[in-house]
Amino acid sequence: MNLDGLPDGPLDPFFDDPDDPAALLDAHDDPSGAEVAPLTDDERADVLADLAELAGFRHALAPHGVLGITVDCGDCGEQHFFGWDLMAANLRALLGEGRTHVHEPAFSPDPDCYVSWDYARGYTDAVQALSQH
Repeated sequence: MNLDGLPDGPLDPFFDDPDDPAALLDAHDDPSGAEVAPLTDDERADVLADLAELAGFRHALAPHGVLGITVDCGDCGEQHFFGWDLMAANLRALLGEGRTHVHEPAFSPDPDCYVSWDYARGYTDAVQALSQH
């Protein structure tokens, strides 16, 4: 659930559909057939830290019109745009299932409304440092 109490990410168009094609997939396997290994304690701690950091990013940046985070995709070489709720949902899915959910790419995102994780971290670090003076 997001901060407004609504489901994270887009709604599943096959929700409650007995003919859902995803029913053919084993919930513990990824679509490639490879077994999904559970997260180690260190990986879980890293994801929890990322969730907390993401909440701080949103708190600091959303009031300035930033809609979320960009991620450089190693598979396709393109930038992917994740709204705050979708990025949080992906991190929570990692905690619960060991992988992120499949989702549609953002439709015509405005790149000026998204920042990289490093930018968000630098911005929030600077805001925090300035508030201590």
